[in-house]
Amino acid sequence: MLLAFPTRRREFRLLAKGLKGVDINMSMSDEIKHKLAEAFAPDYLVVTNDSHRHAGHSGDDGSGETHFNVKIRADALAQMNRVARHRAIHAALGPNIIARIHALALDVG
Repeated sequence: MLLAFPTRRREFRLLAKGLKGVDINMSMSDEIKHKLAEAFAPDYLVVTNDSHRHAGHSGDDGSGETHFNVKIRADALAQMNRVARHRAIHAALGPNIIARIHALALDVG
């Protein structure tokens, strides 16, 4: 992916990071699913892109991939308290994904 003139914040961020850890052929939903499945081997995992509900919102960069809802059920998360679960999910997604999204709603069990 070569951008002659970046027009969105997301494109600037990608250029600044040199596209490290970004699969440009994979949607953000798929990247999130892949990372969480790899880290926690969940029994249940649904990632919903809610970006269309936030069009025009200050966190909307026009990419259509800024707001996500994750429902995950995994034994690895069951023994943790709520804060530890959220931290573990953020750590599993990593800074490259976290930096590219505006909102992440988590339903963890």
